[in-house]
Amino acid sequence: MIRTLAAAFALATTTIAAAQAPPATAPAARPPVATLPTTPAASKWPVAEADYAIPNFRFGSGETLPKLNQHYRTLGTPRRDAAGNVVNAVMVLHGTGGTGAQFLRPQFADALYGPGQPLDITRYFIILPDAIGHGGSTKPSDGLRMTFPKYDYDDMVDAQYRLLTEHLKVKQLRLLMGTSMGCMMDFVHGTRHPDAARAIMPTACQTVELAGRNRLWRQMTIDAIKADPLWQGGNYTSPPLGGLRTAAVLGVIAGSAPVRMQADWPTREKAEAALKGIVERAMAETDANDTIYRLDASRNYNPSPLLGRITVPVTWINSADDFINPPGLALPEREVKKMPNARFVLIPETAETRGHSTHTWAQFWTAELVDLLKRTE
Repeated sequence: MIRTLAAAFALATTTIAAAQAPPATAPAARPPVATLPTTPAASKWPVAEADYAIPNFRFGSGETLPKLNQHYRTLGTPRRDAAGNVVNAVMVLHGTGGTGAQFLRPQFADALYGPGQPLDITRYFIILPDAIGHGGSTKPSDGLRMTFPKYDYDDMVDAQYRLLTEHLKVKQLRLLMGTSMGCMMDFVHGTRHPDAARAIMPTACQTVELAGRNRLWRQMTIDAIKADPLWQGGNYTSPPLGGLRTAAVLGVIAGSAPVRMQADWPTREKAEAALKGIVERAMAETDANDTIYRLDASRNYNPSPLLGRITVPVTWINSADDFINPPGLALPEREVKKMPNARFVLIPETAETRGHSTHTWAQFWTAELVDLLKRTE
């Protein structure tokens, strides 16, 4: 799923919990967490990968790159109208540190892409971009390091919109989905391009400025990396392991699912055994500069004042065990009223939910997706 923040997310909630089979009727069917594999099996889905090179890309900061590479994956076949425009496209956007490949994992893909399933790839054309700064798209670790343009979510969305409209000939998506950062990008897409999708399903985010605890742990991660003497202003020759360790530890907490973890690791010995290797693997999969950029990209996110522009049907889903978006803030209940055709759903916390990563386990929200597609046929 990831690099750094999401490396810790994946290793704390996806690598540990995500490798588990879907909930069984008998509690004994759940295997001990610490014995689970740490990498998902190779995807069985017929995915294609490609790149769209955008010349002279201008960022909101005023900085430019002579070429921005927008990497993406697709499943299914585009269906076109008489004018050549694709009419069956679904775009799914990943979270901080992730890539579009995360949506090929069994807990997501196996519940959605098969024959007769909600996003049957014989019916829909699925588009899975890597956001700027992530995966195969242009990012600081490609060479520019800390001189890379200071991108934000608007820049990510602009590159994705150009991929759709200029390259793939998609004027309007059948559905726009997103998880975590992708959830936030859904709202940015909706406010910047109100007619770009017939329906939107954001999962695991807020629509307000990232402040309070959410901003604090992000800034603490950035500060920890920059405070490491080995970081050297981003021009390090050896990874700043002290900063990366702090980043990984904070990510484990941010991605935690307390009720599930207590059920899976009811003793000190089991909890400590489950932790073994998680932080080290997250550190090994991380680039420090990419992490700083990814976390700081949220610095000016705040679609709240513009939500009234989103008039298409929206189903917004959060989970009650999400450390990053805790339900006690009661923000979605207020914000959803700003959109004339939106509803908010809160998934209750159980020993089966997965904290922030509940967003990627389709079993918890498939019924809501089916309902949204029906409402927008």
